[in-house]
Amino acid sequence: MADGNTGSIVIKTATREDIPVLVSLIRELAEFENLLDQVRADEANMTEALFHPDSTVFGLIIYYDSVPAGYCIYFLNFSTFLARSGLYVEDLYIRPRFRRLGLGKAVFGELGRLAAKKGCGRMELAVLDWNRTAIDFYKSMGASPLDEWRLFRFSGKALEKLAEL
Repeated sequence: MADGNTGSIVIKTATREDIPVLVSLIRELAEFENLLDQVRADEANMTEALFHPDSTVFGLIIYYDSVPAGYCIYFLNFSTFLARSGLYVEDLYIRPRFRRLGLGKAVFGELGRLAAKKGCGRMELAVLDWNRTAIDFYKSMGASPLDEWRLFRFSGKALEKLAEL
């Protein structure tokens, strides 16, 4: 699969053998987002997350000419209004030297096929407000920003306090 380039694009479901590459790519994304200090992912806990028998987390590895060029982590969520599952893209990262070669478009095509196969009513993702390139790309693929919604997070001590209620 190629998009106006001469390289080949392969998207495959992550396997246990892909975990070292996946963890390396996660660290690259965190560095790009200036969040490396928050990364706790390592080979052991990513293996557990993706391959535990009850796992609901899935990974894709993106190759360009047989070179690992990026990854995608997604999971299923649920919409009570639609009464259907949705596909949530937790991470989509393409290494800088592989951008603008059609890999992002190819990944979204694969995610669209996965969502359709699973009967999902929608696909969602979050993007940092300063990442204009990603925002423009997602809009070009047909995504609509949900400007009226705000993302909230409980973590660390706030999450611990909730557990004490």
